[in-house]
Amino acid sequence: MKMFSRLTIMLMLVTISSTASARLEILITEGVNTARPIAVVPFKWLGEGKKPENFAEIVANDLQRSGQFSPLSVDKMPKTPSSSQFIDYGVWAKLGVEAIVMGEVKPGTTAGRYTVTFELLDVLTGNVNMADYNPVMEKRRNTVLTKQLRQYGHRISDIVYEKLTGERGAFLTRIAYVAVDRESTHPYQLRISDYDGEGEKLVLRSKQPIMSPSWSPDGRKLAYVSFEKRRSEIYIQDLYTQKRELITSFPKINGSPSWSPDGSQLALVLSKDGQPEIYTLNVTTKALKRLTRNRVIDTEPSWTPDGRSIIFSSERGGRPQIYQMSLTSGRTKRLTWEGDMNLGGTITPDGGSLVVVSRQNGNFMISAQDLDSGELRTLTKTQLDESPSVAPNGSMIMYSTVYQGKQGLALVSMDGRFKANIPASNGEVKSPAWSPFLQ
Repeated sequence: MKMFSRLTIMLMLVTISSTASARLEILITEGVNTARPIAVVPFKWLGEGKKPENFAEIVANDLQRSGQFSPLSVDKMPKTPSSSQFIDYGVWAKLGVEAIVMGEVKPGTTAGRYTVTFELLDVLTGNVNMADYNPVMEKRRNTVLTKQLRQYGHRISDIVYEKLTGERGAFLTRIAYVAVDRESTHPYQLRISDYDGEGEKLVLRSKQPIMSPSWSPDGRKLAYVSFEKRRSEIYIQDLYTQKRELITSFPKINGSPSWSPDGSQLALVLSKDGQPEIYTLNVTTKALKRLTRNRVIDTEPSWTPDGRSIIFSSERGGRPQIYQMSLTSGRTKRLTWEGDMNLGGTITPDGGSLVVVSRQNGNFMISAQDLDSGELRTLTKTQLDESPSVAPNGSMIMYSTVYQGKQGLALVSMDGRFKANIPASNGEVKSPAWSPFLQ
């Protein structure tokens, strides 16, 4: 109980040291050797001067970071064609390449616009010259504004990933996270960026801690906890208008906001009636409903993908474990049994696995439990991993960890084979929240 109470207080009050910008950079550490070989050929620039964006680099990096693919380096490519009509499939097949991505970029007829064409080719089909099958798996041409070029690169990656895996890509997504710049008069900062750390934007600055960001299902709003009035309060902020709304400001703890799948409610933790308990709040009417009634700490709520149940951490069985409560019947069942304790539970989008922070032999690590078999698989090997956030396609988990003595973010694939650290170039960051799919 003492450990759980201490951890809850830590989650509510922890601060992060930082000295400057918290721009992120993904550093792959494991998993490249088991990935599928693919070639992303440099896109041909059909204009004058420097090409406006390096699409091949964006796509190659995205596919590599997924843990599923190993892009061939440009210096090992036999040629750098820009169209399928110039492909010698046999040459690429000898290199073991399964698929090729290539394309062209040319200036549009209007300033600030570009025409981007790309193709995805199946090398095996092209090499055996199967008459009934077309090696061109995908070919698209779009007009793209200058400010949207990088996002369109991620869109290409999403299309390629889905064609080759059958699973929707999650590269055109964003992350929210917390950082602190002690050189600033408002050191605590809530920031968002593309999933790969690019396009970072400041959402909020404060003299007091900010924590627990949570995306609305439409990707437009963030709910978060702020201590700017020297007590915890929950706010919702619109990322487009910058308008924000105070949601709860009860005595003691207001924490852990989590959006329902339909965006109509927040699950949250309040201690206004004594111990921390789980509540739901209607975002429109502000009506509260208390879900748990125990003389123990219940915290860290999240929703099942169907919106019918709440997952939460509780010490009602002794040491903290993960429980599930039906919102219709109110029945509660325990989900985790292995490990010293399990915290911060999240159900994957397909409903098949439960991602948790699991303490084993004194170390906090990210684990995934198969909900059918109950098998708990440890995905990370470090000592202080926390705050897991699952990609909207369920393929990856982003979490907080300690890297080279500093607090930073990290990635691990759902099977645990691919790993990457995401340290900040300066300072420290934590509490990641992966956005839903963005259009």
